[in-house]
Amino acid sequence: MNDALRAYDTLALSRQGRRLTVTLNRGDALNAVNLRMHEELADVFTFAAQDEHSDVVVLTGAGRAFSAGGDLDHVAHNAANPHLFDNEVRLAKRIVFAMLDLDKPLVCRLNGHAVGLGATLALFCDVIFAAEHAKIGDPHVAIGLVAGDGGAVIWPQRVGLCRAKEYLLTGELIPAAVAAEIGLVNHCLPMTELDAAVDTFCDKLLAGSRNAIRWTKVLLNLELKRIATAVMDAGIAYEAVAQRQADHREGVQALIEKRKPVFKGE
Repeated sequence: MNDALRAYDTLALSRQGRRLTVTLNRGDALNAVNLRMHEELADVFTFAAQDEHSDVVVLTGAGRAFSAGGDLDHVAHNAANPHLFDNEVRLAKRIVFAMLDLDKPLVCRLNGHAVGLGATLALFCDVIFAAEHAKIGDPHVAIGLVAGDGGAVIWPQRVGLCRAKEYLLTGELIPAAVAAEIGLVNHCLPMTELDAAVDTFCDKLLAGSRNAIRWTKVLLNLELKRIATAVMDAGIAYEAVAQRQADHREGVQALIEKRKPVFKGE
């Protein structure tokens, strides 16, 4: 059997026993998602599902952030060339469904801030252990975009529709302690305790009945898949339309200039 790990440009894979760790590996850029990372994220969860040498998958980030969301240069390039965005939102759909199709437990080691798509990646994991200094949020609206790449699917399932609307309509970033209180993440703990907590939980899963655990996850994800199937295409379409609006260009320019945007809703 081939036990080689797939090589990626923006992701790092490693194994410890039958645990596979996927690390977002653009630490110098706070693991912001560029086109290459989009493409590789659309592949890596399929690889993890097919990997015969692992039964548990951990998703984490290199350095001090989990993921800062979209890479600013890349976002600005897409804002100036809207047609390029259409392929990427389709990649977002592939990422979400690859995560939902992964029957192995997927544990998030949230080592730092998770923003935008970074938050979506974390929230589609099965269990989330967050460092207490981390914040999580989906500020698509802050740059004039629709939260169409998965946020509208997963937030209501984790915290209910009312809270999901509050946070997705404002784009507010939530401290990990608050996120744990409202059920957005499972656990909030000091960074010094994060690895031990993740290790203990993964060991518990690895000591369990592999098929019973996998099939239970499959069963739990059936409803999520139904919701994602119903919502994702519309979300992608709305986000693609919003991406062509003046408000989005203003939001991106304001981010570059480090000022508040002035939206006109045209």
